[in-house]
Amino acid sequence: MTPRRLLTALALMLSGCAGAPQNYPSLAKRPIESAPIAEVSPPPASIPADAELSAEIARYVEQADKGAAAFEAAYAEADKAVNAAARAAVSSDAWVGAQVSISTLEAARNDSVSALASLDTLYVQRSNAVADGKSAGGLADIDAARSAALALVDQQNDRIDAMKARLPQP
Repeated sequence: MTPRRLLTALALMLSGCAGAPQNYPSLAKRPIESAPIAEVSPPPASIPADAELSAEIARYVEQADKGAAAFEAAYAEADKAVNAAARAAVSSDAWVGAQVSISTLEAARNDSVSALASLDTLYVQRSNAVADGKSAGGLADIDAARSAALALVDQQNDRIDAMKARLPQP
């Protein structure tokens, strides 16, 4: 770079710093920053569900358990079919039979999945009702049932995925 260009560039850069002084905001502590911090109140104690809600929750828990029992009954047969097809070629009779058994297994757990969806819907509806002041409590009971149903469905998903992984993939 030639000295003339260097001096011109330097002059242009320095001219940007030579503007009029501006008033910038102070960095001193503002009064609001010195205000006392409010105490956070603990969440209110959970209110147990009423009899009607408890009955509805129990119905969904029973439905989830029914789906788990049907899944367990279908699992043994599906496991046998998958073991028989583990080394079979894709689209062979054994492989197709194993796929059908897995589909039957997935259908057997339908009650568990349906109960979980119903509990999710019930939780949202009850949360909205509590927020609107139309109902009180029951959320902890629904959440406990949801957690149990979710654990069931997750375990079933894991077992089905493991079974599918043992089969040759197309």
